[in-house]
Amino acid sequence: MTTPQNRPMRRQADGARTQGTRVTLRAANENAGNDVNDDVNKVKDNVNAKVKVGVNPKGAADAAADGADGGEARAMKWHGQDVRWMLSLFGTAIGAGVLFLPIDVGGTGVIGLLLMLAMAYPLAYFAHRAMCRFVLSARDPDDDITDVVEQHFGFGPGMAFTVVYFVEVLVILLMYSVSIVNTAESFIVNQLHMHAPPRALLSLLLVGALILIVSCGTGVVTRVMSWLTWPVLAVLVAFALYLVPHWNASMLTSVPRNASGGLDAGSLALGLWLLVPVIVLTFDHSAIVSSFSVNVRRRYGRFADRKVGAILKAGEPLMVTVVLFFVISGDLALTPADLARAKAQNVSILSYLANVLDTPAISWIASITAFICIFKAFLGHYLGVEEGFGGVIRKVAHIRHRVIERRVLRPVVNVVMFLACWMVAWANPSVISMIETMAGPLIAFILLLLPMYGIHRIPALKKYAGRASNVFITLVGLVAVSAIFYNIAALFV
Repeated sequence: MTTPQNRPMRRQADGARTQGTRVTLRAANENAGNDVNDDVNKVKDNVNAKVKVGVNPKGAADAAADGADGGEARAMKWHGQDVRWMLSLFGTAIGAGVLFLPIDVGGTGVIGLLLMLAMAYPLAYFAHRAMCRFVLSARDPDDDITDVVEQHFGFGPGMAFTVVYFVEVLVILLMYSVSIVNTAESFIVNQLHMHAPPRALLSLLLVGALILIVSCGTGVVTRVMSWLTWPVLAVLVAFALYLVPHWNASMLTSVPRNASGGLDAGSLALGLWLLVPVIVLTFDHSAIVSSFSVNVRRRYGRFADRKVGAILKAGEPLMVTVVLFFVISGDLALTPADLARAKAQNVSILSYLANVLDTPAISWIASITAFICIFKAFLGHYLGVEEGFGGVIRKVAHIRHRVIERRVLRPVVNVVMFLACWMVAWANPSVISMIETMAGPLIAFILLLLPMYGIHRIPALKKYAGRASNVFITLVGLVAVSAIFYNIAALFV
């Protein structure tokens, strides 16, 4: 029973219990609110994570721009992988072009040399920078050049470009297959003084070894190329220096002449016209540009364009200087008649020099260097072939509403490319004719004209329009591509 005396105490106890209940309820509400906020944050984190891995294509591009790039300072700092890519770009360019350009320049004499000097650096730097920017305009970080064309121009043009891109890099790969077998065969006969094995067997072994290496993946290919680039660079420079005492003035006074001994303007114009595709090929590493740009975009996000520009600014002067010094030294060490004989023999300048020099050690070094140069270039261009051929297959599968994974495509591409390279290397067509007729003009279309067209059609690239370098690249591209029509017309004359 409650008495008047203990009522105040009871009310106080009830008030304390009520206050405690309110505190408990407030705490429970706060905990519940925190749990809800935690759940909301978890959902946001899951959504952001999905965006970053590419569930939303638009979000993937934003994620690439804002995440995992480490900031501008990290992007502008040099890393080991940046150096490897720079050397891989260099190694891709140092191949059949630099080894056959001296021979083709010989037909145009000193004017061809001057044309090469004027075109070299602006062609190499501005063209590859434009192509990198074209690839970087993709919506998804993992899109290569074949996907970019389809995004911007539609499925039909994308399919057509993918086929042209594949054919362009395939022609170069087949050319390298022929060159590496001819180089090995010349070495066996002239340096080892042995009978060459049957060409079918030699081409089978060499092409099989190359395909085995590229089947190990992009990482292995870029590492092998970077390991080989510095020794090859050193040997090319040393070889060019060794040839200096053998220089003569015959090339400096050489021009195409007619029957009466005067200047043959028609032959000179034709020679310069067909020389442009060879110059384009010599300073080209477009086959690896797409893989290079995609890799940089994944690592540096929105700073990819600046990183690509920094790597090109470091690598292109190195490549151009070495190539020009080697080509000029090789041309000045031989006569126009020597260069004509080298063209007839379908061998590179190093292989020809190895056969005519009297020093056995130098001839061995020349042959081995030629072999390694072509070997490196084959590896670099195979990445483009794999990308192009895989793109063709994936687009055909897309028409039939099927999806083929890249890991499934690789063995198929390797087998088909092995058979194609082996057969062509066995057949031994003219390398310089392949460069003039197909390789150079197709490279010019993809490396020079396509990015210039993209600059005027793609909103993201319009900020690069109106520059003098664009005019230069477009003119060179038109001249180089027109060589295809000349060679087609020559078939019917």
